[in-house]
Amino acid sequence: MFDKLQSDYLRFLELEAALLDPALTSDVARLTAMAKERSALAKVALPYGRYLELGKQIAEAESLCAAEPDFEMRSYAEAELQSLRTRHNEQGETLRDLIYDKQAGVDRPGLIVEIRAGAGGDEAALFARDLREMYQRFADQMHWTFEPLEMVTTELGGFREVSFSITGEGAYRYLQFESGGHRVQRVPVTETQGRIHTSAATVAILPEPEEVEIVIRTEDLQVDVMRAGGPGGQHQNKTESGVRITHLPSGIVVNCRDERSQHKNKAKAMRILRSRLYDQVEEKARSERAEARRTLIGSGDRSQRIRTYNFPQNRVTDHRIGLTMHNLDRVMQGELAPLTTALIDHDRREQLGEV
Repeated sequence: MFDKLQSDYLRFLELEAALLDPALTSDVARLTAMAKERSALAKVALPYGRYLELGKQIAEAESLCAAEPDFEMRSYAEAELQSLRTRHNEQGETLRDLIYDKQAGVDRPGLIVEIRAGAGGDEAALFARDLREMYQRFADQMHWTFEPLEMVTTELGGFREVSFSITGEGAYRYLQFESGGHRVQRVPVTETQGRIHTSAATVAILPEPEEVEIVIRTEDLQVDVMRAGGPGGQHQNKTESGVRITHLPSGIVVNCRDERSQHKNKAKAMRILRSRLYDQVEEKARSERAEARRTLIGSGDRSQRIRTYNFPQNRVTDHRIGLTMHNLDRVMQGELAPLTTALIDHDRREQLGEV
């Protein structure tokens, strides 16, 4: 499992030595590139170096125990050996976590969440609003940055569509498995007979790429302006600050009209477009990996039902791992960590061959 880390570690040591060469200061571009590569490798190289060092100390301690004739000294050496083995195992677990994070791409700084109301009419749109509020509360609890991007509202205050970005350490790690179909069972506010209805919404998690990862050519874009403000919006039909961007090669269309500034709307639309294009690339890679390992956590397909929220029973069930919790009220208040952590742990065990 650690074979790839060995090559990364050797490359890290090579860069460490090269960066000490005074002659390198005359080549700023090369110096910058090497320093950036070293910084990226350090995330795994330094922990791997500690793992190797502990392995050497264990070998030395084993030799000392075997050669020590004095009982008291040997007992002391054996206790030290046990401590070293414990630390070595713990460092190995740290490395496994790093390998998983690297494979899963969970070290990304941010993501875009898109929620769309599904079957259920107004109730589905209200549920989409509830999901948006749930994720916002979770972001607040985790001290992440939450930024609204686009929304299409209904007369009852629900969302036909809503998108927002969440940025912060660990944001993608915790939310990576939220893509899919979310089903709600409850008595709608529009129901006069007290009957329980079933509605649905779909969630898409789009990791925000770095600009260098997705190159968008200007000639591939068609940019149209439109009236700002959605249905019933305060500034409806007053200004042409809304923006529609069409990416011609892929056919992806992004509308953004929340801001009064055309420049801000265009910037938001480009962020969403960049994430959707990146998601296409990632989706292909995810499909190939899923086909190879038949993941139990779910492919993230937006048509796949992943979770049910049953309000009368105060129950939330994640169908991918068979987890049921009777604290739906707290989950809707943003206490998502126990649920998302269970999904992460399951996927980690599967990817590392522990399931």
